[in-house]
Amino acid sequence: MKEVLKYYKDFPKEGIVFVDIIPYLQNKSIFKQLIAQVAAACTAPTIIAPEARGFLFAAPLLTEAEGVENIIPVRKSGKLPFAEGDLREVVIEKEYGSDKLYYRLSDIAAGRVNGDVFEVTILDDVLATGGTAEGLAESLEACKINLDGKEYGVKVKEFVFIVEIAELGGKARLERLAPVRSIAVI
Repeated sequence: MKEVLKYYKDFPKEGIVFVDIIPYLQNKSIFKQLIAQVAAACTAPTIIAPEARGFLFAAPLLTEAEGVENIIPVRKSGKLPFAEGDLREVVIEKEYGSDKLYYRLSDIAAGRVNGDVFEVTILDDVLATGGTAEGLAESLEACKINLDGKEYGVKVKEFVFIVEIAELGGKARLERLAPVRSIAVI
């Protein structure tokens, strides 16, 4: 699967080699194979999908992965409407700078509880340094979800990535939190 990827040197800034996963979307057969592999890797009923490319691979799981029931979008500032007290901000460190992402507690509450926690899979396109996934995981596991008068935690069951850039060490950074599964390792 990694043979279809494209690489762009010095994008979005000098010193970064951008891994372009768009070729996965340009061939129906390859995309179908990829989604089957992603579906097999995701074992939690709720998928946390950072924008924007995480959405592309998470949405098909609602029909292709038997156990997936809920997709939670994680968006950039100003992209996610919310009720008071519902929105959570996450400051993330990426290989080329910091950013802020947001998710809603009500989206988690729409999922399925397993005992006293909502189990989630964080699914994203590329694992580089692991900053985005780590920030999300730490924020999610620190929050409490109130549902029907009870309080529940959130547990990151695993991280799943379409592509892992092994030399950047993101996997080791994340494995202290949960198992890491990557479809293509470069």
